[in-house]
Amino acid sequence: MNLHPGSGDPHRFGTEAFYAALGRAFVAMCAVVPFLFLIEALDQGLAAGFDTTAGIIPKRIDGLDGVFFSPFLHHGFDHLYSNSIPLILLGTFVLAAGARRFLWSTLVIVLVSGLGVWFTGSSNSVVVGASGVIFGYLGILLMRGIVERSWWNFAVFLLVGLLYGWQLVGILPTDERISWQGHLFGLLGGAVAAVVFRRRRDDLGGPYRSESTLSMP
Repeated sequence: MNLHPGSGDPHRFGTEAFYAALGRAFVAMCAVVPFLFLIEALDQGLAAGFDTTAGIIPKRIDGLDGVFFSPFLHHGFDHLYSNSIPLILLGTFVLAAGARRFLWSTLVIVLVSGLGVWFTGSSNSVVVGASGVIFGYLGILLMRGIVERSWWNFAVFLLVGLLYGWQLVGILPTDERISWQGHLFGLLGGAVAAVVFRRRRDDLGGPYRSESTLSMP
């Protein structure tokens, strides 16, 4: 007899599967950061100029491919260090909700953020960095607490708001060296992804399932 019907549900807070999913997501996001450091090391060690060849150059066709490549590139290690911790933390919470949702949401964020920069940024600039994706994850976590209406998502909403809510100033044009457009459109892309890829009440195994069943071998 199984008295804990949700013990295998990775979306139910407090279950073993939930903590396992959170742990796997954390490990996966920790593995992403060394990959970004490797790219930056290659860029600097080989003087490859990845930033200028693969970054977003607004309003120029030859800079459009940067929409997909720019999140992997940074203006030096200091830039990458500043993005690493929020990328790991926010990415962990987003990925823990499901790998498929994570991948599709990330794609939406990359497209909305990158195209937003390409259409509205200065044509004299080259934009690189994962901050657009980070703001997208922030948008997902803030919006998910509203649209999915589960107390766990509200708890994440409060935690993320306390830790990173102040960074919303980054969506304003306060520093010409920072692509506020990438932050703004990344945040909007994340909010859209949270709505489009939300878990609905009728999803089997979803966080809104209220019926309880007992399995008797």
